[in-house]
Amino acid sequence: MHAEIIAVGSELLLGQIVNTNARFLSRTFADMGINVFYHTVVGDNAGRLKAAIEIAENRADMIIFTGGLGPTKDDLTKETIAAHLQRPLVTDERAMESIEAYFKRVGRTMSENNRKQALVIEGSEVLPNDHGMAPGMIFSTENHIYMLFPGPPKEMEPMFLTYARPNIMNKLQVQEKIISRVLRFFGIGESQLETEIDDLIDAQTNPTIAPLAGDGEVTLRITAKHQSEAAAAQLIDDTEKLILDRVGEYFYGYDETSLMSELARLLKEKKLTIAAAESLTGGMFEKELTSIPGAGSLLMGGVVCYHPQVKQNVLHVKEETIAHHGVVSTECAAELAENVASLMNADIGISFTGVAGPDELEGKPAGTVFIGIKVKDRPVQVEELKLAGNRTSIRIRTVQHGCNFLLKCI
Repeated sequence: MHAEIIAVGSELLLGQIVNTNARFLSRTFADMGINVFYHTVVGDNAGRLKAAIEIAENRADMIIFTGGLGPTKDDLTKETIAAHLQRPLVTDERAMESIEAYFKRVGRTMSENNRKQALVIEGSEVLPNDHGMAPGMIFSTENHIYMLFPGPPKEMEPMFLTYARPNIMNKLQVQEKIISRVLRFFGIGESQLETEIDDLIDAQTNPTIAPLAGDGEVTLRITAKHQSEAAAAQLIDDTEKLILDRVGEYFYGYDETSLMSELARLLKEKKLTIAAAESLTGGMFEKELTSIPGAGSLLMGGVVCYHPQVKQNVLHVKEETIAHHGVVSTECAAELAENVASLMNADIGISFTGVAGPDELEGKPAGTVFIGIKVKDRPVQVEELKLAGNRTSIRIRTVQHGCNFLLKCI
């Protein structure tokens, strides 16, 4: 079974919203053993949508549409598909009752165009919308299955999982499973990583290995296909071992994790607290850490210390340290890390100082970074970096390196 996903909406083409529906559907279909070979995005135009449908019919057995089921004139997905299939649109009474009940519940008058949302293709299997108004639908012909879903992810995802997926699994009696695992690496470039495992990539059949460069890191997606999920997982385990035997020193986690998430997990596991002194990063480290649930038990506090007087008067960096070595130095980073840990009574102190750019500072070029780490009962450590990129990317990558440095330290 081959599938194609067609996202409908000019807002997608204009970059006003991101097509997260395609990502969700592709992952879910992979778990079901259904291949998704094409993603298409088309604007709110009946002619172009009809052309996209005709192309998809020549290369896919199942065509999934997201978006364009709403009440306005530019919502034309089901109208276009119904005309293409030469089927009329009829009112689904259950959907109509649900829409009317919603407006009654919120005390608003229902405009006439909302009745449009209850229209479905005659002969289709209607998928209830428990989180919105427009129902979804599945329409089958001898050669194709057409699936229509609302665009908002908060409506589409539960509709698919609750109603569509069981319907498809039952209809197709899907046996084969496709499972994937993402390995995440930091501190190694995409080209170097690929070179290290080049022979494994060249020899891939099942599982397959796909490298992907991210913002300062690299991921490998390992995908295996088998009728048995356990057997597919074992194929991935075997391939993962071969990869980590070569580049395991750069590996830090799986799937949707991040360096900060792994750091927070490890701090919780070891019951350690942390404090931060941030010059270069201006609070970015603490902001990212506090975005993780439970960070309140980890972060004691921090100081954004851009000005030398704040470094000296608040964090007690010695006057002679700044005079002799400058604020962009190993010595300053070390004192900041030690002193912030002491000031906040934290198990760990981390400091960031450096030059984000675009101009030099203290004769040091943009991208010069010092990260200090003080772990209780251990000597302070400082890592010096030479980073490339613009001001924003240097600051982001500095925080990433800080997390990676801490993971190695603790």
